[in-house]
Amino acid sequence: MSSDHVQSAERSATATGAAARPSSAEAPFLELLARGASADAYEQPVLLARAEGRAAELIAGLEHAKVLALRVRSDLEGRRRREAELSALFETAHDLAGLRDLDAVLQAIVQRARSLLGTDLAYLSLNDPARGDTYVRVTEGSVAARFQQLRLGMGEGLGGLVAQTARPYVTDDYFKDDRFQHTLAIDSGAQDEGLVAILGVPLMLGHRVIGVLFAADRRARVFEREQIALLGSFAALAAAAIDTANLLTETRSALADLERANEIIQDRSGVIERASDVHDRLAELVLRGGGVHDVAAAVSQVLDGVVEFTEIDAAPTKALEASRVEGHAVRHRDDWIAAVAAGGELLGALVLRGHPGLDPVDQRTLERAAMVTSLLLLARRSAAEAEQRVRGELLDDLLDARDRDPRLLRERASRLDADLDATHVVLAARLDGTAADADHEAAARRRLWSAASHLAGTRHGLAAARDGGTVLLLPLDPGDTATDLARRTAAHLGAAVHEAVTVGASAPVEEPATRPDAVVAAYEEGRRCLDALRLLGRTGDGAAAEDFGFLGLLLAGDRDIGGFVERTIGQLVRYDERRGTDLLHTLDAYFACGMSPARTKDDLHVHVNTVAQRLERVGRLLGEDWQEPGRVLEIQLALRLRRLAVPVHR
Repeated sequence: MSSDHVQSAERSATATGAAARPSSAEAPFLELLARGASADAYEQPVLLARAEGRAAELIAGLEHAKVLALRVRSDLEGRRRREAELSALFETAHDLAGLRDLDAVLQAIVQRARSLLGTDLAYLSLNDPARGDTYVRVTEGSVAARFQQLRLGMGEGLGGLVAQTARPYVTDDYFKDDRFQHTLAIDSGAQDEGLVAILGVPLMLGHRVIGVLFAADRRARVFEREQIALLGSFAALAAAAIDTANLLTETRSALADLERANEIIQDRSGVIERASDVHDRLAELVLRGGGVHDVAAAVSQVLDGVVEFTEIDAAPTKALEASRVEGHAVRHRDDWIAAVAAGGELLGALVLRGHPGLDPVDQRTLERAAMVTSLLLLARRSAAEAEQRVRGELLDDLLDARDRDPRLLRERASRLDADLDATHVVLAARLDGTAADADHEAAARRRLWSAASHLAGTRHGLAAARDGGTVLLLPLDPGDTATDLARRTAAHLGAAVHEAVTVGASAPVEEPATRPDAVVAAYEEGRRCLDALRLLGRTGDGAAAEDFGFLGLLLAGDRDIGGFVERTIGQLVRYDERRGTDLLHTLDAYFACGMSPARTKDDLHVHVNTVAQRLERVGRLLGEDWQEPGRVLEIQLALRLRRLAVPVHR
């Protein structure tokens, strides 16, 4: 990078007499981002500025811009990686939809798995029921012929452990791992390849393991959870490819057996054409970004029936669980239920209505549509979770990094359809149910964060998990109050998570992007209101400081004394000002005389009936409960605070 950019940034800092703004220091890093430079290159602008003896302010600005640029670069790389993973899954699903050559599809799965995980080797083994052993079917990156032809007994090696437990297993150093049975054949093959770290995930058809998909490195390596899940997705596609190939084999065998029955052959051909049609349609839907209801509509046309996607609680429980366990669509009365699941998690169901007689191929078509639906739901969830994390990071920066540039905060908020120049309210939310154990409590908190993030997204706000609960920054609509917003939020979140959620709200904060300290203070105020609600037994409710009477003075961050006085005795003040009466002085004397009208009339030198009439007027203005102990305490406090703020001269 030339020194012109550094000189330009320094001239900008000198002209303003302040520290170099990120808008000047960002230029060299934007160029590095644009051309996709390596992480090491981001040190060059700072090193060059120091070498040329640039101003400390400029160097600080460059350091700040470098941190932001590296974060952006990391986010972009993460998104590219996720896009590549989803693209590979969709490409593999497309291959599966138009399956003609099983070996080609399995080879493509192994190749993509190796490429995305960045391993030295990937391979797939299948069980051989006839011989009672297992064998390596497909490899990618293998250099040892003996390894490529390896056969081993059931239950041996890491693959045997995966097959026995139907769960993924990973070893950082194969030869030092004694969790599984080592044999001479397996160890010799692994030594020929020089394998060290191995990850294996099961190929499942229903609850039956038919093989194992492996990724391996010739050096020690720790496989991350996301990589294990990704390899599991490829394993599911490989199992589906094998299942489809078996189905096609069965179909061809049936066609050969029924060759002389022309009517049956035509019937079968029509079924296959429909299956091919739906495969092509599903592949097209995936490629053009269709949704789950588009998949249901396409399958409805092919199966000549009504196919609907339903949530878990709307599907028959026993049939849904049977479909998930067996991995096939099951009949329920006159309907067919195909579980939409991923990694053991139920996401919903595809239901074929009023179609009791279903051809096996059409049944598999429904099952394949359920698998494609699960991929679409996972992709949508990943995108939603990514947006939720970005919203949470922005709110965390508002609460933690008070030196953030307001312009950058506004730009980040704008990308999330949020306006940090509008008036907002900070809300602290917490669950009030009793969890059975730590796992249940953690799951409940995740549900609360997810519901809060969804609410923030729809309300153009921000949300983040914090201090065992959730904090939200939501815009305040004209004519709305912090109390109203807190109560609506408590009701919405409680309904979403099916548990009581208590919400404390701050006073409104104007232009939070330029007032990070106010946002921090507002969060503390919201937490104090939340604690007060819980201490008062008002769980599942929402409130702001103004709802707590004189206690609100202790809860509010700005100690709004004037507002408290106005809410408590404002009507008396205005009545005296308009009518020239002396209700405030009478009320002061009444309290000073122990709330005795007889002693009050002596203190004021008026008739006792006059005192009674004035107190009756006070009751009409303040309400019939004004002499209740709690109200009396608030009124006396308001009178004293008013005397401190506005001295009375007599």
